[in-house]
Amino acid sequence: MSEQTLELKGSLFPLSVLSCPDLSVAALQQQLSQKLSQAPAFFYQAPIILNLTGCQQTPDFIAIKTLFVELNLVLVGVCGASNEIKQQAQQAGLAALQLGKDSKAVKTVDTTAAENSNATRQTTVVTNNVSVPMDTKIVEQTVRSGQQVYAKGTDLVIKGTVGAGAEVIADGNIHIYGTLRGKAIAGASGDSSKRIFCNNLQAELVSIAGNYWLSESLQGEFWSKAACVKLQDDQLVLADLV
Repeated sequence: MSEQTLELKGSLFPLSVLSCPDLSVAALQQQLSQKLSQAPAFFYQAPIILNLTGCQQTPDFIAIKTLFVELNLVLVGVCGASNEIKQQAQQAGLAALQLGKDSKAVKTVDTTAAENSNATRQTTVVTNNVSVPMDTKIVEQTVRSGQQVYAKGTDLVIKGTVGAGAEVIADGNIHIYGTLRGKAIAGASGDSSKRIFCNNLQAELVSIAGNYWLSESLQGEFWSKAACVKLQDDQLVLADLV
């Protein structure tokens, strides 16, 4: 008898959940094109779940799948759908998923970025003689769960903590003087020379120019320590700040 080689088991992967009140193809094309222009490298061929919670219209799933192909996105399935709409999605070749409230494998894509919190947090600042351009975007507060901060065309400095479930994105480098528990995406426009610097690495995800690692890949020598994330020979590597 031949040895069994097939293995099928569950796993966690970063998925983007798209929520939009108007699911017409025209509205999706306009708003998605605007959103994707902020970080084209990171969202290239990204797997997407369509959130249909509260949807009052029946989406044209075939047309939406075609649009996603044109935008270099991969429509994986739907969540929050009624039984009738769920069946139509399945007939179009989409998966019907149940989205957990606190799923750490999910990155939410809204049509607008969340506002920064007014809360503050004291942190120990490690500077290491980093040169910061004059037009750098500086966030004085902690970035809380569910919030997104994007620095378009420049570096991003977070003087507080990036909480679990929060997301910070920059076309340039990212400097986090507190703990990085959420997601940090540097070189979002495709610049592979950019880096992520943080005082305490406990990230859910780090990415540079579309290359990413999840938490499981980060839990080693530099976990819970000051670290730098960079690309070297098209591979993410971790290094000391000093």
